Amino acid sequence: MSYSISTLLTRNLHGVFGENDPVRRRAAIDEVFTEDCVFYDPSKGVYRGRDEIDRVAGAIRATHPDFRYQPIAEPEELGNAGRIQWVSGGTGEAPAYAGTDFIIARDGRIAALYLFFDKLR
Repeated sequence: MSYSISTLLTRNLHGVFGENDPVRRRAAIDEVFTEDCVFYDPSKGVYRGRDEIDRVAGAIRATHPDFRYQPIAEPEELGNAGRIQWVSGGTGEAPAYAGTDFIIARDGRIAALYLFFDKLR
């Protein structure tokens, strides 16, 4: 299946990195990422393939399972790329951190995901 860049950004934010259930998370990864995908994390390095994205997303969720990712702007698209800005924190609490996800899409799936951490506003 092929998705719009805005849909890919939102699905990645909520269905992959925001999902606590490992079965639902893996299903989302298989739907929205290419088989040869790559994830660039500024603090931990580069992860290649769906299995590695699944592993790192699960590890991140395990450190703060109650955190929610909330977009602070609409997804933006340009050619085969897009970005979404977000904040994350516990429900009812001030955000603990902020970031921007930038993707390169190929055939309606995420081929590359770049994570940038932003300053809280």
